Amino acid sequence: MKLKSIVVFCASSYGNTTVYREQAAHVGKVFAERGIQLVYGGGKVGLMGTVANAALDAGGSVIGVIPHFLNSKEREHTGVTKLITVETMHDRKRIMNEHADGVIALPGGFGTLEELFEMITWAQLGLHKKPVGLLNTNGFYTNLIKFIDHMVDEGLLRTENRAMLLVGETIEELLGKMESHEPPTVTKWIEKDEI
Repeated sequence: MKLKSIVVFCASSYGNTTVYREQAAHVGKVFAERGIQLVYGGGKVGLMGTVANAALDAGGSVIGVIPHFLNSKEREHTGVTKLITVETMHDRKRIMNEHADGVIALPGGFGTLEELFEMITWAQLGLHKKPVGLLNTNGFYTNLIKFIDHMVDEGLLRTENRAMLLVGETIEELLGKMESHEPPTVTKWIEKDEI
């Protein structure tokens, strides 16, 4: 499947090592080179700003979606192709999802994880069939991946639902997995009495 537009969730800070910033810039550049439109949170700072600027600098298209309470001269990116202002954080995720064929999480904090897990939950519930990916830059998400596998081991997450979260060490590897992604044919609840 050719991905024309991808949501990227990531930090509004840079982190303590330059590798996160370097890889965020690489993601933006690769998107532009492949003709993939970037959809992201609309900020101009941190990894968010880095991925957007790199895509724009390479001639790519960028849609930013930002809640009005974050929309200030200090935070909003006025140089994006299109900036959409929304009322709530939930509206932000809904609009971002509507504008994209897939979802990727780069390194980030609580906000990034919340966004990622809502999108994978929507997929698990059959609300969308888009590929959801985790870019494990410099092993950032290795412990989280182990914990998700622990959920499977403990019988709290189905193997087929775990397989819905695609993981790549590089953006090229991850995009390859996303492009060949086949969504499962079942949703979370297989048995009627299961909750």
